Amino acid sequence: MPTLAAVRRSLSLARSLAVYHGIPLRQRRLRRLYRTFAGPDDLVFDLGAHVGNRTRALAQLGCRVIALEPQPDVARLLRWIVGQTPGVEVVEAAAANRPGRIQLAISDLAPTMTTTAHDWREAREQDPVFAEVSWNRAIDVPAVTLDELITRYGRPRFVKLDVEGAEPEVLAGLTEAVPAVSFEYLPGALDYASACMNRLATLGTYRYNWSPGESYTLVSRDWLTADRLLDALRSPAGQVRSGDVYARLDDG
Repeated sequence: MPTLAAVRRSLSLARSLAVYHGIPLRQRRLRRLYRTFAGPDDLVFDLGAHVGNRTRALAQLGCRVIALEPQPDVARLLRWIVGQTPGVEVVEAAAANRPGRIQLAISDLAPTMTTTAHDWREAREQDPVFAEVSWNRAIDVPAVTLDELITRYGRPRFVKLDVEGAEPEVLAGLTEAVPAVSFEYLPGALDYASACMNRLATLGTYRYNWSPGESYTLVSRDWLTADRLLDALRSPAGQVRSGDVYARLDDG
């Protein structure tokens, strides 16, 4: 008989499926946004794929998708959802700044909050916004770098990062510019977004935009410098909720 913890974990994953795959028109909005960054036959990396709603949208655009998910049960679920989709490969590993193995802190009741970022997790434990999130266990998982993935699969057109505070470490494992990157931001932890932009600045000249919450819409008509993007995220509108930063390589 399943334990109470296992039942709660299953319910949490079922909730993720409902939220990320069950809301009408969400996939259409995702495709409209991602069409800005990638298209048919483009290689993309979905790092922190979870239950695969973004992998699914990218695949529907005709992209070749490498989807990383370190949680073993979530990776199995992801294979069930998208593993037979042409052009999609699921890799059960965490993205990190060095290869090998890494400790993954898991929240069974909030699987999307699972993280390898120890300092980020400790800070969130003091944040009232995360009062209901508890990281109740940890496991060791395989770790790969972006450079390793590029060696194995090729240079991606777009890299989507959603790795709960580990974004700066993941970008530290990248030593060449890629055309487009997205990473999560939290209003109360903009130093992590700043660290990501500082890292990207060592690789090339990037311009930035942002999309709050699950709107899948870019806020700014213009692509911004890092400083202007941070000003926008510090504004009252930027502080309302978390979202994603989008970085585009400025070839001009």
